Amino acid sequence: MGRVTSLLTDQYELTMLRSALQSGTADRHAVFEVFGRRLPDGRRYGVVAGTGRLLEALEHFRFDESVLAYLREREIVDERTAAWLADYRFGGDIWGYPEGECYFPGSPILVVEGTFAEAVLLETLALSILNHDTAIASAASRMVVAAADRPIIEMGSRRTHERAALASARSAYLAGFASTSNLEAGRLYDIPTRGTSAHSFTLLHDTEQAAFEAQVAALGAGTTLLVDTYDVHAGVAAAVEAAGPSLGAVRIDSGDLLMLAHDVRAQLDSLGATKTRIVVSGDLDEYAIASLRAAPVDAYGVGTSVVTGSGAPTAELVYKLVARSESSDASSPMVGVAKRSAGKPTHKGRKWSLRRLDENDIATGEVISTRSVPEGDANDRPLLVQFVKAGEVIWTEPLSAARERHARSLAELPPTALKLSRGEPALHTTYEDS
Repeated sequence: MGRVTSLLTDQYELTMLRSALQSGTADRHAVFEVFGRRLPDGRRYGVVAGTGRLLEALEHFRFDESVLAYLREREIVDERTAAWLADYRFGGDIWGYPEGECYFPGSPILVVEGTFAEAVLLETLALSILNHDTAIASAASRMVVAAADRPIIEMGSRRTHERAALASARSAYLAGFASTSNLEAGRLYDIPTRGTSAHSFTLLHDTEQAAFEAQVAALGAGTTLLVDTYDVHAGVAAAVEAAGPSLGAVRIDSGDLLMLAHDVRAQLDSLGATKTRIVVSGDLDEYAIASLRAAPVDAYGVGTSVVTGSGAPTAELVYKLVARSESSDASSPMVGVAKRSAGKPTHKGRKWSLRRLDENDIATGEVISTRSVPEGDANDRPLLVQFVKAGEVIWTEPLSAARERHARSLAELPPTALKLSRGEPALHTTYEDS
């Protein structure tokens, strides 16, 4: 992200800054936390994603002259606030759950510490990235669980905003998808890319056979041929005739996929194409994937459902002040603060957390404490790591590391977490106050 990101925010952040400068409270030390009060209805765990993109965006969160001119012209800031913003650099600390980690209601997945002024400005940036990416990763993880060991191709670029498509591909891969159809996501994040063809390519040619022969001539017999433009069984026959028994794969994008997968497998085998794989796509979500578990399907292509969070396009994360100093003096003690709003209460105090594990390394609960270190034993695993120290980003990792972390985090959850049926969060959150 090579551009200024400071205006990827809401005006009310600057309203609060301007007012805090006026009241003399802007320099009070503050702790904000990002957490979810609940998981999307019926889900049993969530998956943290987007932290890497947030840290990259943070390094470009500056108010240059063009940005300040815009804010002055519209009287969003006064000269005092503009002067403060001109020198803005986040100088605090940020902790959080690393990407790929599973989370539950109340989990402090991001902790931002600094002055109120410098920390409050990051609210919208943090939430817009984390809410989207976490929602996509959480949905994608459920699809991967449903698919068992069969790979899933992310192919939702045509169903979302062009920038969201990149973030979605990244989050889906983090959660276990095998590849993406989006080439820019492949370039930016080193994700394997895959692509077959659309029905328009078949319709372009005078016959289905001619279309298949052209694709095989260009890409070789190992290509994947889309066989449902007209009649699936006729398409399979034409595909094998064009490529021979070494045809790489056929893709079915419509119809009764369960029945067709069985029929097509039998037909391919009868034609000698015993190693030709079957890829299915077409409005798949985790439930449709699970229903195909007994079918001879080798891979899935998922589009709309994954880029829209499979019905939960936001993780409903919030960014709340949980502690602040009594004054702007550096030695002023910290006090916990909390909302008491009906239906939206918060838990005061800066949090630390760990995952409690049994003797078999299976998670039994999540413990959140306002003590510096929650009480645990040798099996328990601390969850927070430091991302930013005194304004400097100190945590970077390849996307592959987050992908591996998610696999480990998922493996330690109890078996009930992997059920697609509606249920309560797989782990209960316990608070320990100092």
